[in-house]
Amino acid sequence: MGTMTSTRSGRPPVTTRIELERVALGLFTDHGFEATTVDDIATAAGISRRTFFRYYASKNDVVWGDFDDLLRRMTRWLADVGEDVALVDALSAAVVQFNAVPAEVEGAHRERMALILRVPALQAHSTLRYESWRAVVVAFTARRLGVGEGTFAPQLVGHLALGSAVAAYEQWLADERADLGGLLTQAFGLLPDEAALHEAALREAGRRTG
Repeated sequence: MGTMTSTRSGRPPVTTRIELERVALGLFTDHGFEATTVDDIATAAGISRRTFFRYYASKNDVVWGDFDDLLRRMTRWLADVGEDVALVDALSAAVVQFNAVPAEVEGAHRERMALILRVPALQAHSTLRYESWRAVVVAFTARRLGVGEGTFAPQLVGHLALGSAVAAYEQWLADERADLGGLLTQAFGLLPDEAALHEAALREAGRRTG
């Protein structure tokens, strides 16, 4: 398709990833993700197609923003958290921190998450991101329980944590008055406690050696 007419024509070219992201999210919301091309985004941002690809590998990656950097921070935080903090409490705090956004960009974050959770064209890409996020949770849980990452308890926590986060986001998107951090904390409070996870790990170890 041809480049769509932009209401942003005449604006100075964007100079940061954040500005480019805001332009792209606006176009995705106004015109639809699939209908918006890289050329459309570049034109609206006042930059060349080549410059766009210096910031992002694809339009799919724009939606995820600084996800990779946030994931690295979450990994470091979990590596440094004290043993006196319960496993589920540590995960809850890490995920709330991972998803915290300033009030002034909350609207843009809602646009982003609505796209991620509701646009079919993004689902395959989202699966790869979810897998990376879940791997961080699994690695931390396995380390805390003293078991392998491929064993049942860490894998269970990884899947439950991801489901809990998605459920919290769905509720948040459905109610503009909802507090995302509060919903995430509530959701993670429903995960199995550390004692139950240790018990599950011991049962599995018994089955494997029995």
